[in-house]
Amino acid sequence: MDLGIAGRVALVTGAGRGIGAEICRTLASEGVLIAVNDLFQERADEAAAAIGASGGRALGVGADVTDLDSVAAAVERVADSLGPVDILVNNAGIPAVTTTDAIPSTGGFFGDSYRDAWDRTMGLITYGVLNCSRAVIGGMQERRWGRIVNIISDAGRVGEPRLVAYSMAKAGVIGFTKALAKEAGRHGVTVNCVSPATTVTDATREWIEAQGDQIKRSYPLARGLDRLGLPSDIANATAFLASQRAEWITGQVLSVNGGYSMPD
Repeated sequence: MDLGIAGRVALVTGAGRGIGAEICRTLASEGVLIAVNDLFQERADEAAAAIGASGGRALGVGADVTDLDSVAAAVERVADSLGPVDILVNNAGIPAVTTTDAIPSTGGFFGDSYRDAWDRTMGLITYGVLNCSRAVIGGMQERRWGRIVNIISDAGRVGEPRLVAYSMAKAGVIGFTKALAKEAGRHGVTVNCVSPATTVTDATREWIEAQGDQIKRSYPLARGLDRLGLPSDIANATAFLASQRAEWITGQVLSVNGGYSMPD
């Protein structure tokens, strides 16, 4: 299926590696011009160079999504080099792993948590989405075409113990998505969420391996396919919601989770 977005410009945040990098590669394969954002310029440049080596066109854009001025400067740089942003994928965030000494965790019981951890979570997830969306929504509305896809988590849909602040932040993005979708629809702009559950990336692999097969028991499809979620699963769903084919879909949350949770 031709997704009808060749030549569009996409900004993907937190895309130097993992799910974000896979989203960039998938959109690039559809002919989209890619702005790869990461906090670290060298990581963004490396991911952009890989896309270029595969025949796509990409630009590495270092920026801190928690800083509105940094985001505004990045969006201006993208416009100067590739064109105005048509597609925004708010992917930057914190890996949701709850237990292992080997990985710095977003988890832990809420009664043992502190403000510094809350601020880091809210800064990346809440303010990152607000800042990046604010920087592009005006142009999208003026051009009467735009796609915003927010990568959330099933923790925000059903809640997860030991991920209380993280669940709160992701749930807030769902409310933001629905509200902005109602505002922006009159301008031809859609706003949706893709909601993964456990996905195998460099950041989560060690934790997943420590769980053995136990974690697969919570995923109906994991038993049939003998795997957990992959970045490509998330990227394919994101590409569809960012496409022309999804122009009649807005304010929705699409769980890409192997059946882990099935909320209404």
